[in-house]
Amino acid sequence: MRQTLDFFLNDWLGVHKLTLRERFAEHSGETFAAVLDTCEKIARDKFAPIARLTDTEEPRFDGERVHLPVATQAATDAYVASGMLAASQDYEIGGMQLPCVIEMAANAFFSKANVAIGAYAMLTAGNANLLMAHGTAKQREVFAAAEFAGRWFGTMCLSEPQAGSSLSDIVTRAELELADDPLGPRFRLWGNKMWISAGEHELSENIIHLVLAKIPGPDGKLIAGARGISLFIVPKQMVDAEGRLTGERNDVRLAGLNHKLGFRGTSNCLLNFGEGGAGAVGYLVGQQGEGLKCMFHMMNEARIGVGLGAAMLGYAGYEASLAYARQRPQGRAIGPSGKDASQPQRPIIEHADVKRMLLAQKSYVEGGLALALLCARLVDEQHSGSAASAQEAKLVLEVLIPIVKSWPSEWCLEANSLAIQVLGGYGYTRDFPVEQLWRDNRLNMIHEGTHGIHGLDLLGRKVVMNEGQALQALAARVGKTVESALQEPGLAELGHALAAALTRLGDATQSAWSSGKPEQALANATPYLQAFGHLVLAWVWLDVTLKAGQGSSDFAKGKQAACRYFFAYELPKIDAWLGVVSSCESLCKDMPDAWF
Repeated sequence: MRQTLDFFLNDWLGVHKLTLRERFAEHSGETFAAVLDTCEKIARDKFAPIARLTDTEEPRFDGERVHLPVATQAATDAYVASGMLAASQDYEIGGMQLPCVIEMAANAFFSKANVAIGAYAMLTAGNANLLMAHGTAKQREVFAAAEFAGRWFGTMCLSEPQAGSSLSDIVTRAELELADDPLGPRFRLWGNKMWISAGEHELSENIIHLVLAKIPGPDGKLIAGARGISLFIVPKQMVDAEGRLTGERNDVRLAGLNHKLGFRGTSNCLLNFGEGGAGAVGYLVGQQGEGLKCMFHMMNEARIGVGLGAAMLGYAGYEASLAYARQRPQGRAIGPSGKDASQPQRPIIEHADVKRMLLAQKSYVEGGLALALLCARLVDEQHSGSAASAQEAKLVLEVLIPIVKSWPSEWCLEANSLAIQVLGGYGYTRDFPVEQLWRDNRLNMIHEGTHGIHGLDLLGRKVVMNEGQALQALAARVGKTVESALQEPGLAELGHALAAALTRLGDATQSAWSSGKPEQALANATPYLQAFGHLVLAWVWLDVTLKAGQGSSDFAKGKQAACRYFFAYELPKIDAWLGVVSSCESLCKDMPDAWF
């Protein structure tokens, strides 16, 4: 994996060019490599050895505290000591001013080694980054700084038992108590939050919850819809204006733990706010009614992280099944010689169908990793590039966010399924890691929004906003790759195939919206998302292969083969997906309940 990661960063994405910019001028290729080396070692030594332990000994609540395996503390402490919680932050606050793409690449090792333990850090960094963007100076000084230092960990509290992804329907209530508190307007909150990852533990001295709630209007009623939602800092342990713990616990109580299919090492909680009656103390972040706007800062960052995590779980399964296939003997060659039972069996990697499954995995997981790194590189361009390049990066990232979350979570999960298949019966036993990797990865199709939600976001908003500027920006990038491929004899055919697929996608987009009726246009938003994702990955693979060149090394040949596989076996699938989009197939929209 490291060779591929280095190739993506250095040869494909050209991260060394970032060191020419003022923000990253003190870095070099050597410092980037040193960060990756450090994180790779911590992941190997502290995270990977306890992957099975944190799966089998899942969080337990005794009525007073949540118990985790002791080794979890050592792993998270090692991550904190690395400084990675503040990887992209300014030197002045203890950060390393690393590019986002290097931060993501470094975190890939933790996701691959033990994704459940890595989640504590991912949530904490995302929480603190949000406060740096939307919090007051005092909130940054007290809360974000403690999180970057690893003294306090963080969460995000969005969903409620009656309102999962439908955030406009939340009913957690926030009432103003003191307008001029040094930590921000102080409110009291009452409500219940569900599916809160890392919501209760004792890995740090405090937990900082970012909570969505509604402030009542003048009539005392909660404002309906998303415009009534505000965001609040709700600490588990109360703190004073200087960031010192007061010794008083806030009115946030664990109501129960969710027992999950995978990601078992991350405590997942139902939290009650204000159960004691007086209400949980919370400090307003940003402006009233702009809670979702603030929270999307963390959610979009988390969506890239979910896609990266899905790709790395797939990668771990790919490596495990590849190693197994190379040493597992079974069967003989097809043909007369294969009928001679006295001849030795062949390793299963020599069978065409096993190669098919391994090639599929390689194309999914390496493609998913490349996509996540590309999105992180766009974040860097958005925040440190010229005005023109930043705007173009912002547009491309708009349409890629739904893809980077959804595509790896579906297809790198399929890679895990294929890994189980390669191992056969051993694949579904706990003697090998691939069954746990599949269970862990299955959650990522739900984490940070389901396919249905991201399909609606992509087709209903991203590709049509501002008269399609974001889609046009992406199409321009794809077009440049096509132009380059047409100049390469070995890749011209793939360039033509990608150009044709882009045309079909554009036509399907127009057909979907031809009626002007959103309900009809969006009835097949998920097939549209799947087709869009496959087109993006075909583009990524062709662009990667152009950089890998037509070399004869095993590494280059492997990239060429994965690209050929994707174009031969995967890209043709978009015709079926786009077919129902273009025809505005209404079956799923019109199907009566009784017919089921």
